[in-house]
Amino acid sequence: MTPGTRKRRQRQDKVTLSDVAQSAGVSAITVSRALRDPEKVSPHLRDTILRVVEEMGYVPDLAARALASKNSGLVGVISPGLASHVFVAVIRGIEDRVRSSDLRIQYASSDSDREDQLRQLRFFLSQNPAGLVHVGQMPDPAIDELLRRAPCPVVEIMDISRPPSDMVIGIDHRLAAETATRHLIAKGYRRIAMLGNGSDFRARRRLEGYQAVLEEAGLFDPTLVLSVDSHSSVGLGCHLLERLKSEHPDADAAFCQNDDIALGALFECQRRGLSVPQEFGICGFNDLEYAGFAFPAITSVRVPRYDIGYRAADMIIRAAGTGMPPPNMVDLGFQLVERGSTAREG
Repeated sequence: MTPGTRKRRQRQDKVTLSDVAQSAGVSAITVSRALRDPEKVSPHLRDTILRVVEEMGYVPDLAARALASKNSGLVGVISPGLASHVFVAVIRGIEDRVRSSDLRIQYASSDSDREDQLRQLRFFLSQNPAGLVHVGQMPDPAIDELLRRAPCPVVEIMDISRPPSDMVIGIDHRLAAETATRHLIAKGYRRIAMLGNGSDFRARRRLEGYQAVLEEAGLFDPTLVLSVDSHSSVGLGCHLLERLKSEHPDADAAFCQNDDIALGALFECQRRGLSVPQEFGICGFNDLEYAGFAFPAITSVRVPRYDIGYRAADMIIRAAGTGMPPPNMVDLGFQLVERGSTAREG
C-alpha cells in the first residue's frame, strides 16, 4: 500500500457516534438522544452536540439503527405520479409533517407497472421502514396482501372507496364526479363529455360518478367518453377536445379528468372560436393554481392534496408512537369551485 493510498483511506474513515460523543464530552446515549429526541436534551448541550456533528460530518447509520430499534426511521412513499405537479402539494404536506420528527422520507415512482410496484414494495419492506405511504393504480391481490402483511403502519392515500389494508385518507372520487356532473346539468348543458387519460382506480371512480348522474337524467351517451392511456398534458386536452367536436359537433360541455386536460380543452375551444361558457362548458379536476388564472377561469373540483399528505404522515407518526391511535379511514372531502368556464347565462 502506498502512502498516498493510506492517506486517502484514512480520510474516508467513517465518523461514529462514539467519535462524536468523545469530542463533545458526553456519552453516546446522550448524542443519540439529542439527534432523535432533541426536546429531551438541554438547549445548550443540544447546540454543542449538533455543532460537533456538523464539524465532524457525522452521518447516522440507518442500517445499525434498524438493527438496534424496531425500524429504520424511513417512511417509504410509493406513487405512480411523483413527477406530476398534481402530487407536488402531497409531497410538501408529507415533508412538512415529517420535518419535525426524526423520520426520513424515501420516494419511489412506480408508474403504472404492476411488477414495478411489487418490487418497490418489497424493497421498502426489506428496509424495516417506520411506515409506508402508498398510492395504488388498481386493486391487485398481490399488492393488497403485501400491504396487509407489512410490519409497519401503512397509509393508502387519495381515494377512500376501498377498505384499507391498514389506514386510508383522501376523498370520494365518485361523489366528486357526481357533484361536478350535476353542476354542468344545472347550468343547462346536455351533451356532456368526459375527457381523460388512463384507467387507474380513481379515474374509474370518477367515470362511474359521471355516468351514474347522466343515466339518472337520461343523458348518458357512452360515445362521449373519450380517454387516451397516456401521460396527462395540456396538449392531450387539445387533442381530445378536437376529437370530440369532430365526432360529436353537438357536444356542449366536458368534465375533464384533470386540469391539464381542461386547460387544453379551453385552448382548443378558443382556437375554434367556441365561446366558453356560452357554447361550451368546461369543468376540471384538482383545482391547480393556474385553473383560477385562465381566461375564463376554469371551474374545478378542489382536492385537499396538501392536507392529504400532511395527515397521512401524521397518521404514520401517531400509529408508530404510543399516543392516541389514528382512525383507519379519513375522508377530507372536496369542493367544487365554480368559475367562468361554466358560468352560463340563461
